[in-house]
Amino acid sequence: MKTTTKFNNVNTLFSKSLKMRINTYFGAQGKLRTGDWRIILKAVILLVSLSIIYTLLVGVQPHWAVGTLLCVILGINLAAIGFNIMHDAGHNSFSRSKKVNTLLSYTLNLVGGNIYFWKLKHNIAHHTYTNIDGEDHDIEIKFMRIHHDQQLRKHHKYQQFYFIMLYGLSYLAWIFFQDYEKYFRQRLGRDSDKFPFPLREKFIFWVSKAFHLVIFVVVPVMVIGWLPTLVGLLVAGMVCGVCLATVFQLAHVVSETEFKTIEADKVEEEWMIHQLQSTANFATKNRILTWLLGGLNFQVEHHLFPKISHVHYPAINKIVQQTCDEFQVKYLEFQSFRQAFKSHVLVLKQMSGPVS
Repeated sequence: MKTTTKFNNVNTLFSKSLKMRINTYFGAQGKLRTGDWRIILKAVILLVSLSIIYTLLVGVQPHWAVGTLLCVILGINLAAIGFNIMHDAGHNSFSRSKKVNTLLSYTLNLVGGNIYFWKLKHNIAHHTYTNIDGEDHDIEIKFMRIHHDQQLRKHHKYQQFYFIMLYGLSYLAWIFFQDYEKYFRQRLGRDSDKFPFPLREKFIFWVSKAFHLVIFVVVPVMVIGWLPTLVGLLVAGMVCGVCLATVFQLAHVVSETEFKTIEADKVEEEWMIHQLQSTANFATKNRILTWLLGGLNFQVEHHLFPKISHVHYPAINKIVQQTCDEFQVKYLEFQSFRQAFKSHVLVLKQMSGPVS
Protein backbone atom coordinates (compact mmCIF):
# COMPACT_ATOMS: atom_id res chain seq x y z
CA MET A 1 0.00 0.00 0.00
CA LYS A 2 1.39 3.36 -1.04
CA THR A 3 2.10 5.85 1.75
CA THR A 4 -0.16 8.88 1.57
CA THR A 5 1.59 12.15 0.80
CA LYS A 6 1.63 14.56 3.76
CA PHE A 7 1.56 18.34 3.79
CA ASN A 8 3.36 20.66 6.20
CA ASN A 9 1.09 21.36 9.16
CA VAL A 10 3.61 23.11 11.42
CA ASN A 11 3.31 26.74 10.27
CA THR A 12 -0.23 27.29 9.01
CA LEU A 13 -0.68 30.97 9.87
CA PHE A 14 -1.66 31.83 6.29
CA SER A 15 -4.37 29.16 6.15
CA LYS A 16 -5.80 30.11 9.54
CA SER A 17 -5.90 33.78 8.61
CA LEU A 18 -7.57 33.15 5.25
CA LYS A 19 -10.18 30.80 6.71
CA MET A 20 -10.97 33.32 9.45
CA ARG A 21 -11.48 36.13 6.92
CA ILE A 22 -13.75 33.99 4.76
CA ASN A 23 -15.77 32.96 7.82
CA THR A 24 -16.03 36.62 8.82
CA TYR A 25 -17.28 37.55 5.36
CA PHE A 26 -20.10 35.01 5.34
CA GLY A 27 -21.02 35.86 8.94
CA ALA A 28 -21.14 39.59 8.27
CA GLN A 29 -23.13 39.15 5.06
CA GLY A 30 -25.50 36.64 6.64
CA LYS A 31 -25.04 34.34 3.66
CA LEU A 32 -24.86 30.58 3.37
CA ARG A 33 -21.82 29.08 1.67
CA THR A 34 -24.04 27.03 -0.60
CA GLY A 35 -25.85 28.21 -3.73
CA ASP A 36 -28.79 30.61 -3.83
CA TRP A 37 -31.51 31.53 -6.35
CA ARG A 38 -28.86 32.23 -9.00
CA ILE A 39 -27.66 28.64 -9.16
CA ILE A 40 -31.23 27.30 -9.08
CA LEU A 41 -32.21 29.51 -12.02
CA LYS A 42 -29.12 28.44 -13.90
CA ALA A 43 -29.86 24.76 -13.30
CA VAL A 44 -33.41 25.17 -14.61
CA ILE A 45 -32.17 27.01 -17.72
CA LEU A 46 -29.54 24.38 -18.52
CA LEU A 47 -31.79 21.34 -17.96
CA VAL A 48 -34.69 22.87 -19.92
CA SER A 49 -32.23 23.76 -22.70
CA LEU A 50 -31.04 20.16 -22.82
CA SER A 51 -34.64 18.94 -23.18
CA ILE A 52 -35.43 21.44 -25.93
CA ILE A 53 -32.28 20.71 -27.96
CA TYR A 54 -32.83 16.95 -27.66
CA THR A 55 -36.46 17.29 -28.74
CA LEU A 56 -35.50 19.41 -31.74
CA LEU A 57 -32.78 17.01 -32.85
CA VAL A 58 -34.71 13.79 -32.40
CA GLY A 59 -38.34 14.88 -32.74
CA VAL A 60 -38.26 17.75 -35.25
CA GLN A 61 -35.20 16.58 -37.22
CA PRO A 62 -34.16 19.94 -38.73
CA HIS A 63 -31.98 20.49 -41.81
CA TRP A 64 -28.52 18.98 -41.38
CA ALA A 65 -26.85 22.40 -41.11
CA VAL A 66 -29.22 23.46 -38.33
CA GLY A 67 -28.86 20.04 -36.73
CA THR A 68 -25.06 20.35 -36.73
CA LEU A 69 -25.28 23.76 -35.06
CA LEU A 70 -27.68 22.33 -32.47
CA CYS A 71 -25.22 19.50 -31.78
CA VAL A 72 -22.49 22.07 -31.13
CA ILE A 73 -24.81 23.89 -28.72
CA LEU A 74 -25.71 20.52 -27.17
CA GLY A 75 -22.03 19.83 -26.50
CA ILE A 76 -21.64 23.21 -24.77
CA ASN A 77 -24.86 22.57 -22.85
CA LEU A 78 -23.65 19.17 -21.61
CA ALA A 79 -20.37 20.71 -20.42
CA ALA A 80 -22.25 23.58 -18.74
CA ILE A 81 -24.44 21.10 -16.85
CA GLY A 82 -21.25 19.50 -15.57
CA PHE A 83 -19.64 22.82 -14.65
CA ASN A 84 -22.68 24.39 -12.99
CA ILE A 85 -24.94 21.68 -11.59
CA MET A 86 -23.02 18.45 -11.16
CA HIS A 87 -19.81 20.08 -10.00
CA ASP A 88 -21.36 22.13 -7.19
CA ALA A 89 -23.65 19.27 -6.20
CA GLY A 90 -20.73 16.82 -6.24
CA HIS A 91 -18.92 19.09 -3.79
CA ASN A 92 -22.09 19.42 -1.66
CA SER A 93 -22.14 23.17 -2.32
CA PHE A 94 -25.19 23.46 -4.58
CA SER A 95 -27.66 23.27 -1.70
CA ARG A 96 -27.58 22.97 2.08
CA SER A 97 -29.76 19.89 1.61
CA LYS A 98 -27.68 16.73 1.32
CA LYS A 99 -30.51 15.01 -0.58
CA VAL A 100 -30.66 17.79 -3.18
CA ASN A 101 -26.90 17.66 -3.66
CA THR A 102 -26.98 13.90 -4.06
CA LEU A 103 -29.85 14.03 -6.53
CA LEU A 104 -28.30 16.76 -8.69
CA SER A 105 -24.87 15.15 -8.62
CA TYR A 106 -26.44 12.35 -10.65
CA THR A 107 -26.78 14.75 -13.56
CA LEU A 108 -23.29 13.43 -14.34
CA ASN A 109 -24.81 9.96 -14.79
CA LEU A 110 -27.53 11.54 -16.91
CA VAL A 111 -24.92 12.80 -19.38
CA GLY A 112 -22.99 9.52 -19.38
CA GLY A 113 -20.48 9.67 -16.53
CA ASN A 114 -20.46 8.16 -13.06
CA ILE A 115 -20.58 10.37 -9.98
CA TYR A 116 -19.08 7.73 -7.66
CA PHE A 117 -15.91 7.45 -9.75
CA TRP A 118 -15.81 11.23 -10.20
CA LYS A 119 -15.89 11.92 -6.47
CA LEU A 120 -13.03 9.49 -5.85
CA LYS A 121 -10.95 10.87 -8.72
CA HIS A 122 -11.78 14.55 -8.43
CA ASN A 123 -12.85 15.40 -4.87
CA ILE A 124 -10.26 13.23 -3.15
CA ALA A 125 -7.27 12.65 -5.45
CA HIS A 126 -7.26 15.84 -7.55
CA HIS A 127 -8.32 18.33 -4.89
CA THR A 128 -5.92 16.98 -2.29
CA TYR A 129 -2.82 16.25 -4.36
CA THR A 130 -3.12 18.76 -7.20
CA ASN A 131 -0.42 18.39 -9.89
CA ILE A 132 1.43 15.68 -7.97
CA ASP A 133 2.33 12.85 -10.32
CA GLY A 134 1.04 9.46 -9.18
CA GLU A 135 -1.52 11.04 -6.83
CA ASP A 136 -3.51 13.44 -9.02
CA HIS A 137 -5.11 11.17 -11.63
CA ASP A 138 -6.45 14.19 -13.54
CA ILE A 139 -2.94 14.80 -14.93
CA GLU A 140 -2.65 11.21 -16.15
CA ILE A 141 -3.69 11.75 -19.76
CA LYS A 142 -3.06 9.04 -22.32
CA PHE A 143 -0.72 10.06 -25.15
CA MET A 144 0.27 13.24 -23.30
CA ARG A 145 3.03 14.31 -20.94
CA ILE A 146 2.32 17.29 -18.69
CA HIS A 147 4.50 16.55 -15.64
CA HIS A 148 8.29 16.32 -15.75
CA ASP A 149 8.22 13.09 -13.71
CA GLN A 150 6.12 11.35 -16.38
CA GLN A 151 7.96 9.16 -18.87
CA LEU A 152 8.89 10.87 -22.13
CA ARG A 153 7.78 8.95 -25.23
CA LYS A 154 8.42 9.59 -28.92
CA HIS A 155 4.88 10.71 -29.74
CA HIS A 156 5.01 13.42 -27.06
CA LYS A 157 7.17 15.40 -29.49
CA TYR A 158 3.99 16.33 -31.36
CA GLN A 159 1.58 16.81 -28.45
CA GLN A 160 1.32 20.58 -28.94
CA PHE A 161 -0.23 19.80 -32.33
CA TYR A 162 -2.58 16.91 -31.53
CA PHE A 163 -3.76 17.92 -28.04
CA ILE A 164 -7.01 19.52 -29.26
CA MET A 165 -7.99 16.27 -30.99
CA LEU A 166 -7.37 14.36 -27.74
CA TYR A 167 -9.38 16.89 -25.76
CA GLY A 168 -12.19 16.45 -28.23
CA LEU A 169 -12.19 12.69 -27.81
CA SER A 170 -11.77 12.84 -24.02
CA TYR A 171 -15.48 13.02 -23.10
CA LEU A 172 -16.48 10.16 -25.42
CA ALA A 173 -13.53 8.07 -24.21
CA TRP A 174 -14.51 8.83 -20.62
CA ILE A 175 -18.15 7.74 -20.81
CA PHE A 176 -17.81 4.87 -23.29
CA PHE A 177 -14.48 3.36 -22.22
CA GLN A 178 -12.67 4.75 -19.18
CA ASP A 179 -15.59 4.35 -16.77
CA TYR A 180 -15.80 0.66 -17.70
CA GLU A 181 -12.03 0.38 -17.31
CA LYS A 182 -12.33 1.73 -13.75
CA TYR A 183 -15.28 -0.55 -13.05
CA PHE A 184 -13.51 -3.79 -13.94
CA ARG A 185 -10.08 -2.78 -12.63
CA GLN A 186 -11.56 -1.20 -9.51
CA ARG A 187 -8.69 1.29 -9.69
CA LEU A 188 -8.60 4.97 -10.65
CA GLY A 189 -5.25 4.54 -12.37
CA ARG A 190 -3.27 1.60 -13.66
CA ASP A 191 -0.93 1.57 -10.64
CA SER A 192 -3.21 3.01 -7.95
CA ASP A 193 -4.72 1.08 -5.06
CA LYS A 194 -8.09 -0.62 -5.38
CA PHE A 195 -11.02 1.49 -4.20
CA PRO A 196 -14.07 0.21 -2.27
CA PHE A 197 -16.96 -0.50 -4.61
CA PRO A 198 -20.30 -1.10 -2.85
CA LEU A 199 -22.93 -3.26 -4.55
CA ARG A 200 -25.31 -0.28 -4.58
CA GLU A 201 -22.83 1.73 -6.68
CA LYS A 202 -22.37 -1.17 -9.09
CA PHE A 203 -26.13 -1.33 -9.57
CA ILE A 204 -26.36 2.44 -10.15
CA PHE A 205 -23.47 2.21 -12.61
CA TRP A 206 -25.23 -0.27 -14.90
CA VAL A 207 -28.70 1.27 -14.61
CA SER A 208 -27.47 4.79 -15.40
CA LYS A 209 -25.19 3.62 -18.22
CA ALA A 210 -28.11 1.73 -19.77
CA PHE A 211 -30.39 4.77 -19.37
CA HIS A 212 -27.85 7.05 -21.05
CA LEU A 213 -27.34 4.57 -23.88
CA VAL A 214 -31.09 4.31 -24.50
CA ILE A 215 -31.70 8.08 -24.44
CA PHE A 216 -28.67 9.22 -26.42
CA VAL A 217 -28.04 6.24 -28.72
CA VAL A 218 -30.88 3.72 -29.03
CA VAL A 219 -33.80 6.16 -29.34
CA PRO A 220 -32.01 8.47 -31.84
CA VAL A 221 -30.97 5.47 -33.96
CA MET A 222 -34.55 4.19 -34.02
CA VAL A 223 -36.00 7.62 -34.90
CA ILE A 224 -33.43 9.31 -37.17
CA GLY A 225 -31.09 6.45 -38.15
CA TRP A 226 -27.59 5.35 -37.18
CA LEU A 227 -25.58 7.76 -39.38
CA PRO A 228 -27.16 11.02 -38.12
CA THR A 229 -26.93 9.65 -34.58
CA LEU A 230 -23.23 8.81 -34.97
CA VAL A 231 -22.43 12.21 -36.48
CA GLY A 232 -24.46 14.00 -33.81
CA LEU A 233 -22.74 12.08 -31.01
CA LEU A 234 -19.31 12.86 -32.44
CA VAL A 235 -20.03 16.57 -32.87
CA ALA A 236 -21.67 17.07 -29.47
CA GLY A 237 -19.20 14.76 -27.71
CA MET A 238 -16.12 16.43 -29.16
CA VAL A 239 -17.38 19.95 -28.38
CA CYS A 240 -18.15 18.85 -24.83
CA GLY A 241 -14.73 17.21 -24.51
CA VAL A 242 -12.87 20.31 -25.68
CA CYS A 243 -14.82 22.45 -23.21
CA LEU A 244 -14.24 20.15 -20.23
CA ALA A 245 -10.57 19.41 -20.88
CA THR A 246 -9.59 22.98 -21.76
CA VAL A 247 -11.11 24.47 -18.61
CA PHE A 248 -9.24 21.96 -16.44
CA GLN A 249 -5.96 22.44 -18.26
CA LEU A 250 -6.04 26.24 -18.14
CA ALA A 251 -6.57 26.04 -14.39
CA HIS A 252 -3.62 23.77 -13.63
CA VAL A 253 -1.42 23.05 -16.64
CA VAL A 254 0.08 26.45 -17.42
CA SER A 255 3.67 27.61 -17.32
CA GLU A 256 3.26 29.52 -14.05
CA THR A 257 1.85 26.64 -11.97
CA GLU A 258 4.13 24.19 -10.16
CA PHE A 259 4.52 20.45 -10.76
CA LYS A 260 6.47 19.19 -7.78
CA THR A 261 8.63 16.13 -7.39
CA ILE A 262 7.68 14.69 -4.02
CA GLU A 263 10.37 13.04 -1.91
CA ALA A 264 9.71 10.92 1.18
CA ASP A 265 5.97 11.47 0.59
CA LYS A 266 6.17 14.98 2.06
CA VAL A 267 5.23 18.38 0.65
CA GLU A 268 7.18 21.28 2.14
CA GLU A 269 4.27 23.72 2.01
CA GLU A 270 0.98 23.73 3.85
CA TRP A 271 -1.96 22.46 1.82
CA MET A 272 -3.48 25.85 0.98
CA ILE A 273 -0.20 27.27 -0.26
CA HIS A 274 0.31 24.15 -2.38
CA GLN A 275 -3.10 24.78 -3.96
CA LEU A 276 -2.11 28.36 -4.77
CA GLN A 277 1.13 27.18 -6.34
CA SER A 278 -0.58 24.59 -8.55
CA THR A 279 -3.73 26.48 -9.59
CA ALA A 280 -4.49 29.56 -11.69
CA ASN A 281 -7.48 31.75 -12.50
CA PHE A 282 -8.30 33.10 -15.95
CA ALA A 283 -10.67 35.69 -17.46
CA THR A 284 -12.42 36.40 -14.16
CA LYS A 285 -13.81 39.70 -15.48
CA ASN A 286 -15.66 37.91 -18.29
CA ARG A 287 -19.18 37.50 -16.91
CA ILE A 288 -20.48 35.34 -19.76
CA LEU A 289 -17.59 32.90 -19.41
CA THR A 290 -18.00 32.89 -15.62
CA TRP A 291 -21.71 32.05 -16.02
CA LEU A 292 -21.08 29.21 -18.49
CA LEU A 293 -18.12 27.72 -16.59
CA GLY A 294 -19.83 27.71 -13.23
CA GLY A 295 -17.13 29.98 -11.87
CA LEU A 296 -14.38 27.48 -12.66
CA ASN A 297 -12.31 30.29 -14.13
CA PHE A 298 -12.06 31.21 -10.41
CA GLN A 299 -10.23 27.94 -9.92
CA VAL A 300 -8.00 29.27 -7.12
CA GLU A 301 -10.99 30.08 -4.92
CA HIS A 302 -12.57 26.75 -5.79
CA HIS A 303 -9.50 24.76 -4.79
CA LEU A 304 -9.06 26.65 -1.55
CA PHE A 305 -12.75 26.37 -0.61
CA PRO A 306 -14.35 23.53 -2.62
CA LYS A 307 -17.42 23.44 -0.38
CA ILE A 308 -18.34 27.05 -1.19
CA SER A 309 -20.70 27.45 -4.15
CA HIS A 310 -19.31 29.08 -7.27
CA VAL A 311 -21.84 31.93 -7.04
CA HIS A 312 -19.70 33.38 -4.22
CA TYR A 313 -16.31 33.16 -5.95
CA PRO A 314 -16.21 36.74 -7.34
CA ALA A 315 -16.78 38.11 -3.83
CA ILE A 316 -14.24 35.96 -1.98
CA ASN A 317 -11.73 36.43 -4.81
CA LYS A 318 -10.87 39.86 -3.39
CA ILE A 319 -10.36 38.45 0.12
CA VAL A 320 -8.07 35.70 -1.14
CA GLN A 321 -5.96 38.12 -3.19
CA GLN A 322 -5.60 40.57 -0.30
CA THR A 323 -4.52 37.79 2.08
CA CYS A 324 -2.00 36.47 -0.43
CA ASP A 325 -0.56 39.97 -0.85
CA GLU A 326 -0.18 40.42 2.90
CA PHE A 327 1.55 37.05 3.37
CA GLN A 328 3.55 37.40 0.13
CA VAL A 329 2.07 34.17 -1.25
CA LYS A 330 1.97 33.68 -5.01
CA TYR A 331 -1.46 34.23 -6.58
CA LEU A 332 -1.83 33.27 -10.25
CA GLU A 333 -4.39 34.86 -12.53
CA PHE A 334 -4.47 35.37 -16.30
CA GLN A 335 -6.42 38.40 -17.49
CA SER A 336 -7.85 36.60 -20.51
CA PHE A 337 -8.68 33.15 -21.81
CA ARG A 338 -6.22 33.73 -24.66
CA GLN A 339 -3.31 34.38 -22.30
CA ALA A 340 -4.04 31.23 -20.30
CA PHE A 341 -4.38 29.15 -23.47
CA LYS A 342 -1.02 30.36 -24.81
CA SER A 343 0.59 29.49 -21.48
CA HIS A 344 -0.93 26.00 -21.62
CA VAL A 345 0.45 25.38 -25.12
CA LEU A 346 3.86 26.52 -23.86
CA VAL A 347 3.77 23.81 -21.19
CA LEU A 348 2.90 21.19 -23.80
CA LYS A 349 5.89 22.29 -25.86
CA GLN A 350 8.19 22.18 -22.84
CA MET A 351 7.00 18.72 -21.85
CA SER A 352 7.35 17.39 -25.43
CA GLY A 353 11.09 16.97 -24.95
CA PRO A 354 13.71 16.48 -22.22
CA VAL A 355 13.37 18.98 -19.37
CA SER A 356 16.53 21.05 -18.98
